[in-house]
Amino acid sequence: MPQNSRGMSNINQPSGWRKATAGLAISEQLAQAGEQVAFPKARAFVAVKRVGAHIGLKAGDMMLLDTLGAFTQAQDWEEGRRPIVWASNAYLMEQTGFSLSALKRHARRLAEIGVISFKDSPNGKRWGRRDVDGVIIEAYGFDLSPLSARVEEFEQLRAELQAERELCQRLKRQITVARRMIRARIEAGLSGALSGPWTQLAGLFEDLLARLPRRNEASERLVRLLAWFKELQGRVEAAYLNATQADEAVENTAENIEQGTKKTQELNPREVISEPHILITTQLHPVTCNRSETEQAAGVVPNASPEEQVDRELEDWVAETRKKRGAALDLPTIMQACPEFASWARSMGGYLKDWSDLHRVAGQLRPMIGVSEHAWNLAQDRLGPQIATAALVLTFDKHCAGEVASPGGYLRGMVEKAGAGELHLERSFYGRLSGQAA
Repeated sequence: MPQNSRGMSNINQPSGWRKATAGLAISEQLAQAGEQVAFPKARAFVAVKRVGAHIGLKAGDMMLLDTLGAFTQAQDWEEGRRPIVWASNAYLMEQTGFSLSALKRHARRLAEIGVISFKDSPNGKRWGRRDVDGVIIEAYGFDLSPLSARVEEFEQLRAELQAERELCQRLKRQITVARRMIRARIEAGLSGALSGPWTQLAGLFEDLLARLPRRNEASERLVRLLAWFKELQGRVEAAYLNATQADEAVENTAENIEQGTKKTQELNPREVISEPHILITTQLHPVTCNRSETEQAAGVVPNASPEEQVDRELEDWVAETRKKRGAALDLPTIMQACPEFASWARSMGGYLKDWSDLHRVAGQLRPMIGVSEHAWNLAQDRLGPQIATAALVLTFDKHCAGEVASPGGYLRGMVEKAGAGELHLERSFYGRLSGQAA
């Protein structure tokens, strides 16, 4: 091989000495095309760096390319000119830390991929000269013109890669939501001993989990995986709904039987008292007055229809229940009134034994509905940790049910209502319980 002035093999051999390949021929065509366009050096290097890994460039290749680019000047990238670098091997090895063989390998890969090309001199040496304005008059060495030819190609490729990456991220998020919902329903079915093919569904779920990619995958595969998870989620939701409806029917039947037994016992007392009832009093009590007072004490409304009487009794029972419970909410009421939140909470935190557990899980689920940390901290400062936690749970459940489009705004609205003394969370929770029973 020819030797340069320092006794080293010259990487830039004449084309007759370098093995010709299709990649080198394409890089020369790109160099000719790059001479006809004008792109700033900064734009060209940004474009190639953003897609370098995708087109096959390695870190060492990019280091050598950066080193070569540092030798070029702004006017070299103008239309009708070529940015050619004639730095010696010794200098390039000093700047990059490469051995001569590594320098050859990286330069060859840059050329084969079509990022640079070789412009050889007759004697195989690299050299060049500029005029007084710094314009290259004649030069032989590494030609960076292919970069100019491919700037728009690289920018378009970057946009496509970005769109693909965003699509994959969106699909992965949807798969995660479906996966968590499936796991929560299956665990609820198994732990609650609900009727249904839970073992079979759990096996299908495990099979799908085994297919999840361990590295980046194309969006086409993620689309198929999401469709499979959605189909399984539909089957799990249907099984859970059927099981809960069946259990409710059994409970209602048992309750009706129990109520019928009680009525039968009331109509057929075991002991019959035949002795007359003697009222000892020194005052007159008209019969009509006694009957009215007795009915009012028992909650009976005179001249009311049976339906109105039932409604009155129900209202009295609700009032009495609320009176016993007080204004403070308890954990079972919150979890029963907000089934969507309860499902997510069980999947993330397991059994919630107290308010601190509920506060912790609510804080973990907060980002999923888009409530900012600032809004969450503000609610805790204004409402206190316990009421703020209940408010966030209610917001989460309503958002999952499609009742609230802007969770952050809804939570801030509750904070404002609390400041005006108009926030009554217990009404909202008991209202949701009444809606579930309706």
